[in-house]
Amino acid sequence: MAQKLFLVEDDEVYAEFIKKSLRKNYKIYSFTTAEDCLTTLKSIPPDIILLDYDLPGMNGIEMYEEVKDTLPDHVKVIILSAIDDGNLVLDFIKRGVRDYVVKDENVIESLQSVIEGSDDLYFDE
Repeated sequence: MAQKLFLVEDDEVYAEFIKKSLRKNYKIYSFTTAEDCLTTLKSIPPDIILLDYDLPGMNGIEMYEEVKDTLPDHVKVIILSAIDDGNLVLDFIKRGVRDYVVKDENVIESLQSVIEGSDDLYFDE
C-alpha cells in the first residue's frame, strides 16, 4: 500500500504541481490550512507531512510544534518554504524540524531525496 502523504499548501497551483509529481508513489491528502490538516490527523495517520511554512492562520512551524509530540517516530515532517534564509532554517532546527526544502526549480528532486532518505549524508554526526 502506498504511503500516506499529507500536503499542507495554501497555493493551489503549487499544491497541484506537487501532487502531480508525487501521486504515482504516494496517496496524497491535500489541505490549504494547518487547521484542516489537524482535523484529519485525528483520524488518519500519515507517513509523511509536507508542510508549507507560510500558511494563512496557523503557520507551518506552529502546526509542527502542536503535533510533534503526538506523531509516531516514523512520520517524516518536511517544511517547505519559498524563503531561503539560514536564520529561518536554524530556527526550524532548534524547534526540532529535521527536514526543510526550499521551493525552487529543484523542489521535486529535493523532496524525493528527503523522503527516500538519500539526504542523510548531510545530517551525519
